[in-house]
Amino acid sequence: MDDSIWAAARAARSWLDAANGTGETELTCRILKLTEEAGEASAAWIGLLGQNPRKGVTHTREDVAAELADVVFTALVAIESLGLDARTVLESCANKVRSRLNA
Repeated sequence: MDDSIWAAARAARSWLDAANGTGETELTCRILKLTEEAGEASAAWIGLLGQNPRKGVTHTREDVAAELADVVFTALVAIESLGLDARTVLESCANKVRSRLNA
């Protein structure tokens, strides 16, 4: 990811901090926002499959990907909101996965 993504996550955190504060309730809402975004990704996948016969096919793979990107970005903002550097946390996660793949 290029540096603009990390900067955007930090800027979003700062914007939310200014608008909503930084207390435990706000942090809880930022973490719970992941569930909301994941639900939207699930709904888009269901829409792509046309699983609801009343609605038919309502989404594309691009729609699903966009919703998944919202999940990722929301997670980055939540990590930043914990007072941690999202880039460092994500790199650590990637290293952990790489070590499992090489085992």
